[in-house]
Amino acid sequence: MQLVFSDAQYWEDFLPLTFTRPIAEMRCGILTFSERWQKILENIEVSYFTETYLQQKFREPEKKESLFLVPNFLPTENVIQQIKDLQQGEALVYEDELIAAKINMQDFSLHQIEKMTDIKEELIFFKKPKDLFTYNHHAIDFDFDLLTKGRTSQELSSTNGFLGGKKDLFIEEGAYIEFSTINTKTGKIYIGKNTEVMEGCHLRGPIALCDDSKFNLGAKIYGATTIGPHCKVGGEVNNIIIFGYSSKGHEGFVGNSVIGEWCNFGADTNSSNMKNNYGNVRFWNYRTKAFEDTGLQFAGLIMGDHSKTAINTQLNTGTVIGVASNIFKPGFPPNLVENFSWGGLKDDEKFKLDKAYEVAERAMARRKVALTEKDKAILKHIFDTY
Repeated sequence: MQLVFSDAQYWEDFLPLTFTRPIAEMRCGILTFSERWQKILENIEVSYFTETYLQQKFREPEKKESLFLVPNFLPTENVIQQIKDLQQGEALVYEDELIAAKINMQDFSLHQIEKMTDIKEELIFFKKPKDLFTYNHHAIDFDFDLLTKGRTSQELSSTNGFLGGKKDLFIEEGAYIEFSTINTKTGKIYIGKNTEVMEGCHLRGPIALCDDSKFNLGAKIYGATTIGPHCKVGGEVNNIIIFGYSSKGHEGFVGNSVIGEWCNFGADTNSSNMKNNYGNVRFWNYRTKAFEDTGLQFAGLIMGDHSKTAINTQLNTGTVIGVASNIFKPGFPPNLVENFSWGGLKDDEKFKLDKAYEVAERAMARRKVALTEKDKAILKHIFDTY
């Protein structure tokens, strides 16, 4: 039995975050969607039904009995049980969309499905990048309970100031926190393994600091914020998600944003998260090739993998930055910065692909991760196609 994560119709709507990964590998809450479902379904082997160029890195489904699952939602206990109880040829449907089915990938076809059951409960579904930060507090709560049930937190050092209930704070082994303030009155706080909260930090939940990451001296962190593994974060952030392996180590503000992996913010980079006229913010949609009203008054930045900003970069409200972009020219960059932009302005020349490989190799080597030939092939496809 294998778990097959399907990108269904949502993959294109999550660009630029999904240029380099299937939907299941995006992070929201404490875990990625894949990690969450593996925990729920007890470490079942996984594969991915995604874009052809991503399949070379992300395992294709084997032709055998499978649980076919759209991963980008938070299930209730009842829905989890319904998924576990599915029999061959049965499926679950939510708002007229198939989200789970027990089928055989030997003959992949929805004609195999003989019985469909509608889910009547309201689910938290993630359909666009803005949903990741908008519903991140729900995801942190879900993952906190999933990861900490029946376990005991490490003690918080007495050098720290603390507000709230201790049941809403969980500190994993190897974490270091001294002379900071921790407030769980506004939400749960999860501190992962081998993390560091340097002196003078202020944490106001809900917050997830994932394994091997750190908050730099004096950081001000408002929830709901998720910092993925192997990140460094300083300055001021409010309701952001960083997937992992990225750095915003210096002063500057970023709010209501989603940032991919292997990104770096130069010192004093700031991202506006509200328009001067208090109107709704629009984000670029790669599917419709148009700016789309988010319905949100607060929305900042969506940034694809391997992108960088220079010192003192100023980003407008509702900026979308593609993959491997380098923003260093004076003035505000446009609200859509293209993949492999060299400078950040419209119609700037492209970052040379071989140079992009070099930068990625150096950045990844700092975290002791290799840039593989499969990674290069994905970047080349993005460079050639988008």
